[in-house]
Amino acid sequence: MSDELGDFFALPPFKADEALVQLRRQLKEMKLQEQPGSTPHRFALKGVVVAELQVAAVTAEAPKPALAAAVVKRPLQRPEWVRQQLDSRDAVRKWLDALKRQVANWSDDE
Repeated sequence: MSDELGDFFALPPFKADEALVQLRRQLKEMKLQEQPGSTPHRFALKGVVVAELQVAAVTAEAPKPALAAAVVKRPLQRPEWVRQQLDSRDAVRKWLDALKRQVANWSDDE
């Protein structure tokens, strides 16, 4: 019986494709411009690419679906990227919150 209850309370599986669609929409709402036809999906702030998103391939090392996400430390012409795998809704939410804070800081610095 305990196994049945464990399945009942389990979180739904993470769907990387759906998370990518939601993140693209949220980044556009943040006034980031998506670069047309780019793979990975690139987003720019005032003409400088600041974020990249792509559905990561499922491999033996990473058997769960995930998003490969990258954000720059500072919006420069030759930026330093911080990359991470987003494999849960919580990870996506934390990444988006951190990006919102960074974009706000970059806007304040000008």
